Amino acid sequence: MRVVFIDTVHEVLQQRLEAANFTCIDATQLDFDALTNQLSAAEGIVVRSKYRMDATLLDHAPNLRFIARSGAGMENIDEEYCQQRNIRLYNAPEGNRNAVGEHALGMLLSLLNRLHLADAEVRSGKWDREGNRGYELDGKTVGIIGYGNNGGAFAKKLSGFDVKVLAYDKYKCNYSDDYAEAASMEEIFEQADVLSFHIPQNEETIFLANEAYFAKFQKPIYVINLARGRIVDTKALMSGLEKGTILGACLDVLEYEKASFESFFEQNLDPIFKDLLTSDKVILSPHVGGWTYESYFKLSDVLADKILADFG
Repeated sequence: MRVVFIDTVHEVLQQRLEAANFTCIDATQLDFDALTNQLSAAEGIVVRSKYRMDATLLDHAPNLRFIARSGAGMENIDEEYCQQRNIRLYNAPEGNRNAVGEHALGMLLSLLNRLHLADAEVRSGKWDREGNRGYELDGKTVGIIGYGNNGGAFAKKLSGFDVKVLAYDKYKCNYSDDYAEAASMEEIFEQADVLSFHIPQNEETIFLANEAYFAKFQKPIYVINLARGRIVDTKALMSGLEKGTILGACLDVLEYEKASFESFFEQNLDPIFKDLLTSDKVILSPHVGGWTYESYFKLSDVLADKILADFG
């Protein structure tokens, strides 16, 4: 089977496929035209986010049998078109769920304890203990939206902190476990002190967290988003921070992200985004929540398991 690697992933995937007599083609440095030439005989594609997997590209791969996405989200793939062509789709949320859970917890603890601010102040010669007094996580209620691999991993990480964890997942039933209690959105609106998103980006979820959504919470909340940037309306978030209905935010993803992360700051920055960048109530990271040294390996290893189970 001929597999074309469009994006760079951990070498274990290529090693395991080649050990099973797959032919692996490195197309990571090719431009679009050169890539389409390679796809004519491709039976598999390995991708992260370089190109959108839609008819424009996939029509150049008439023999395609699968697409393997090194990551969790599938919004960059035209799933309906792939279903029409009977192209199997693989992703690997099992590979980075632990990384996401740890990153979410780390961001939340840093925000609550002002570590992102205190570190800079001490380094600049400012010793302000009272101004950097923090809040404890103990006793708070955490609402998790989406209780799949990543939401479940975050709940597990919270299990030692004496918090109440409520989880809402509209696509599941009877999903309470040792780490979270299944709840309605109404219960989360009423009880949550912390709100964390772990849902895919699709037509239902784009700007789900808008002003009307945030207005339903009965208490001021902290917001965590390690899912996809366009789930949270930045304007609504900044309005909540200004009014005090949102106490702070941990954002690993932003609505302003481009397909190429490396060119992120080459765009014209929205004034609202500039305000976000200067807010001391927000802690940011560059979409690396699921991107650890360990998860880089696990993402490819999980994909190898899935591909070989069907085609090995």
